[in-house]
Amino acid sequence: MKFRPVIPALVLLGAAAFLGCKKVPLVPSRPVPAGEVIFRFTSTVRGPVEFTLDGTRIPVQQLPKGAVSLLVKGLTPGKHRFFLTSQHEAFSPDAGELDLPAGKGIYQVTLTQRLDSVLYGKPDPLPLAEGLAGVTASLVK
Repeated sequence: MKFRPVIPALVLLGAAAFLGCKKVPLVPSRPVPAGEVIFRFTSTVRGPVEFTLDGTRIPVQQLPKGAVSLLVKGLTPGKHRFFLTSQHEAFSPDAGELDLPAGKGIYQVTLTQRLDSVLYGKPDPLPLAEGLAGVTASLVK
């Protein structure tokens, strides 16, 4: 049995798949400080992003040209439930539980896919986020 035409095809397919994938670091370039969580997105997020922590909406500082990470500061050690949503993107995981250890932060890679959920007209404006004392969230480049 001869596989001569199959081998170059597999090599070309593997090269195209490897070169077409954008590499996202699975570990942070620097240690994450205590009380911080970094959600690293797999693609640029243009926002607006809504972030809910322990049932309370946290105001997120948006960037006009998009961002690759969501940085949440001021968290206390322990378990926190989060929910992440946007009108233009879908996230995975979009909800879950963070177990923040004392003296360490969390770095989480979040799969991002562009998705416009409002098809016609302008989206309804959302009410202002209440926020938690000392907790800030911002999109960063």
